[in-house]
Amino acid sequence: MVGVVGKPNTGKSTFFSAATLIPVEIASYPFTTIKPNRGIGYIRSPCVCREFNVKDKPQNSLCLDGIRLIPVELIDCAGLVPGAWQGRGLGNQFLDEIRKADALIHIVDAAGATDSEGKTCKPGTHDPTEDVKFLETEITMWLTQILKKDWPKLARTAESAATDLLTLVENRLSGLAIKRSHIIEALRKTALNVEKPTGWSSEDLTKFLDVLRRVSKPMLIAANKIDLPHAEENVEMLKELGYIVIPCSAEAELALRRAAEKELIDYKPGDLNFTITESEELTDVQKKALKTIRERILQKFESTGVQQAINTAFFQLLNMIVVYPVEDLEHLSDHKGRVLPDAYIVPHGTTARQLAYKIHTELGETFIYAIEAREKKRIGEDHVLKDRDVISIVSAKKRA
Repeated sequence: MVGVVGKPNTGKSTFFSAATLIPVEIASYPFTTIKPNRGIGYIRSPCVCREFNVKDKPQNSLCLDGIRLIPVELIDCAGLVPGAWQGRGLGNQFLDEIRKADALIHIVDAAGATDSEGKTCKPGTHDPTEDVKFLETEITMWLTQILKKDWPKLARTAESAATDLLTLVENRLSGLAIKRSHIIEALRKTALNVEKPTGWSSEDLTKFLDVLRRVSKPMLIAANKIDLPHAEENVEMLKELGYIVIPCSAEAELALRRAAEKELIDYKPGDLNFTITESEELTDVQKKALKTIRERILQKFESTGVQQAINTAFFQLLNMIVVYPVEDLEHLSDHKGRVLPDAYIVPHGTTARQLAYKIHTELGETFIYAIEAREKKRIGEDHVLKDRDVISIVSAKKRA
């Protein structure tokens, strides 16, 4: 799951609505989103149907003109303000939603047209890099608050050899989408003494949790309102913070998707351009708006940035791949004859047997071998799958 986060009035709800087309309240004032919204967005990947020259019939996803759109879960958390970890604004309930996220898309007002509290100000008068730094601090301090209270006891327990530190920290942070591998990497990067945690200072603990935040909640920046004054120059400043920064116009994407939904234009999420299909049904105002989007956003930045941000979050931050399981290798179909029915998004490093388990527990338990469709090559249970692999799994019970 990917969380859409940031301070109020940056365009988070617009981004979320554009990504999901689920109606949410959108308005230009802080705390529009009172309860976190969850919805289904899509990652975009070239479908293998054209490579294999087949007409597919997707079941768990969509295929539009050779583009496979695979559903993923997004969560739109309401705006955070400095001090949220201490209960300011709407406080910890929103940070509590972040705990479920595996990665974060940080919607930043790249134009600097909203102050630190999310109130409207003149473009260029607020430094958007401060918004990134404040969010980093909020999440780190939130994690510190969770662990610090019990730290002396955890440290003593670890040193008594009753339970190792890794397990203790993992148990304490359970439910935060933080894995054991994340903790190991954070300890490695900080080089703190795992054998003597009672010797860690308060600063050491905060440093460890700050690194753990970066490792366990990888983040990219969607530099929103890219068409406003000062936005482009601020993007260069944002890049200096070390994050992936994607120029973005959530408003433009929402307008395009709504027009496409009404079949006024031909546009797929992430396209470089669009085609007007029902010109006579568009008002002059709508035509002018579409012309502006094409000239000021698409031709300049090659996308609105919304789909690019979602794809980057899953494919780069979370290192996911797309695989296509089939039953009938000759026809690339399931047992009902549906061609390339499913596309799964799985972590890089997923094995053939792990894919079998993801499809169905029984399929994983009775796994014998799998066959890769391109080379018709038999592969074993530990074979690591590649992006856009088409796989037929042979089990003692059935094939998929």
